[in-house]
Amino acid sequence: MTLEKIRQKVRELHAKTRRQLLGNLAVLLVVVAFYGLGTKQFPALQPLFAFPIAWSLAGVYFLNRGMWFGPMSEDAALSTGLESYRREIARRRNLFRRVLLWSFGPVLLAIGTFILALVKVSDRGIFPNAMPFMTLVVIWIAAYFVIRMREQRELQREIDEPNDIERENSR
Repeated sequence: MTLEKIRQKVRELHAKTRRQLLGNLAVLLVVVAFYGLGTKQFPALQPLFAFPIAWSLAGVYFLNRGMWFGPMSEDAALSTGLESYRREIARRRNLFRRVLLWSFGPVLLAIGTFILALVKVSDRGIFPNAMPFMTLVVIWIAAYFVIRMREQRELQREIDEPNDIERENSR
């Protein structure tokens, strides 16, 4: 594999990581907006709404800590190119590990508190009317984990690729 091909792969991984980080920021905005409105609508549930806001804000810090970085220098040697490739893969792996706790967790809590707020507000049973919504939530959660498993397999292939490149170049 040529040095240019390695640089291209690093740039692609860098772009993927950046898109994922920006997506996590969008999730934060949605969660904070949802809970901000919830604190106004349901004053009795303010402590329950304040916790996920704090969790989401902490999540942005922990997700983004050490993740923003500059581009790879253009005059890097092959070993440096492979090392930058490995660093980018390590960043993606760290992000992959942190997302479940710091991004997906507040979203699930948002859904749970939304359901709790609807139950508290409603005088009659809400669950028969909410079954389509609940079905969509369950499908969404299942799809999220299926997508994560696919991303994990892809990440493992990316982790194995620099070792394959080194073996190929040492022949």
